[in-house]
Amino acid sequence: MINRETFVELMSGVCSPVTVVTATTADGRPHGTTVSSLASLSLDPPLVSFALDRSSRLLPHLQPGDRVGVNILGAHQRELASAFARRRGSGSKFDGVTWTLRAGLPYLPESAGWTAGRVERHVDGGDHILLVVGVEEAEPTPAAPLTYARRVFGTHTPLAVAS
Repeated sequence: MINRETFVELMSGVCSPVTVVTATTADGRPHGTTVSSLASLSLDPPLVSFALDRSSRLLPHLQPGDRVGVNILGAHQRELASAFARRRGSGSKFDGVTWTLRAGLPYLPESAGWTAGRVERHVDGGDHILLVVGVEEAEPTPAAPLTYARRVFGTHTPLAVAS
């Protein structure tokens, strides 16, 4: 069995996309958190997955059948990633943030991509819950994505072609 520090160091070397996952509560309030575990799961049917900590304040609003939005952040949006990664006291993470509703879900304009769908199921993942989402809407853009690796933000850069 490996120790926690070795596992954390190993996984910090895995480059991951940075997203802000959002939901709207029954009383219309926006909720969102930074998530760096978004992955494509299936093409037929179109499914994505991401994991939330069991203590996430967003998790109670994303039960099977609930709608969810995923803002795929662009390289220019690292401040948003940091803002939505923090735990807030009495205020909303959306305070001071430009956002709108799209398909009834909080949407961050100028993101590198957007997808929305419905939570199909939860899968136990230790201290996290893996959410499987059926994709109902998607909008890719050519914007450079924000990524996270070795505890810093970055973006994808193509390698030079060897001659």
